[in-house]
Amino acid sequence: MAKSSPHLLRMLLLVTLPAGPASSWCLAQDLSKVPLPPGMVGKDTIPAPAAVVCFLEGPAVDAAGNLFFSDIAGNRILKMDPRGAITTFRADSGRTNGNCFDGMGRLISCEGSEQGIGRRRMVRTDMKTGQVIVLTDTYDGKRYNSPNDCCVDARGRIWFTDPRYGPDRSDLEMDVEAVYSIDPLGQVTRRLTQKEIDRPNGIAVSPDDKTLYVIDSHPKIGGNRKIWAFDLAADSSLSKQRLVYDFGKGRGGDGMRIDMNGNLWVAAGINHPRGNPGESLDVPAGVYVISPAGKLLGRIPIPEDLITNLAFGGPQRKMLYVTAGKTVYRLPVNVSGYAVYPPLAP
Repeated sequence: MAKSSPHLLRMLLLVTLPAGPASSWCLAQDLSKVPLPPGMVGKDTIPAPAAVVCFLEGPAVDAAGNLFFSDIAGNRILKMDPRGAITTFRADSGRTNGNCFDGMGRLISCEGSEQGIGRRRMVRTDMKTGQVIVLTDTYDGKRYNSPNDCCVDARGRIWFTDPRYGPDRSDLEMDVEAVYSIDPLGQVTRRLTQKEIDRPNGIAVSPDDKTLYVIDSHPKIGGNRKIWAFDLAADSSLSKQRLVYDFGKGRGGDGMRIDMNGNLWVAAGINHPRGNPGESLDVPAGVYVISPAGKLLGRIPIPEDLITNLAFGGPQRKMLYVTAGKTVYRLPVNVSGYAVYPPLAP
């Protein structure tokens, strides 16, 4: 007599066992619509974050393909090499937010004061020696609010924004949230204030050095969620302010980069409410690609809050890195990003 196969017996049992009401109910139900357990939690309960242990920002890529990015909550700058290995580049970052490289491959960093006490200054790091130089820590004798983001143009000028997003404003010494430039000789000039913008955030200069773009992003009721363009002269003066794009009532732009064709790549939006009464979910989280004329060319969805910033890197600068919440995302693109460093290979 042939022996029964244990595998065959298990299959027969699975086939012949009757499907009870519970199993069929489970298979047919849309689990995304299951309500809260009645009587076990409040009917309007929504889980809230109990702790934020990392908040990523400020990506910048060097000539070797290393990605440097800030963890504001962790008060550090991290480095990811081309193989994906992550190390700590700077253990005490002074609450660094934005980063970028100048034309000589030196790292420019915005040491802010969000999510903890920071140094509130602009610094430059020589990547060969490790020497850190303070570029500016006061303007007219007053400390900056919280340097947020920066860029460098082909003339060697550094541009940076100085808002304050944290609710505690008791330590502020200035009554403006402004945009500044630092010329190659180190002269700092305030270029934009609340006459032109509500609250400056991301910043970028066009590849031809003729246009400065500023993200104006304020979460208050009625606050701006706009991108402005200004004509940029050789003497660094700005004129002809014009609206490029308005995100309306959704979360506006944060960080921004430009491609070699002059299009803006903007990190913007949220996927879930974060408690700001003036902010809707009309703008889902993603990288929004916008032409210089203000036409929305497309959106790359990012499945995490909060998307904060982005940078081009890799061969021909055709790899896009995106910081969002606790994650760095990476995706190949078909157009080269613009940056003064590293130079594109011929």
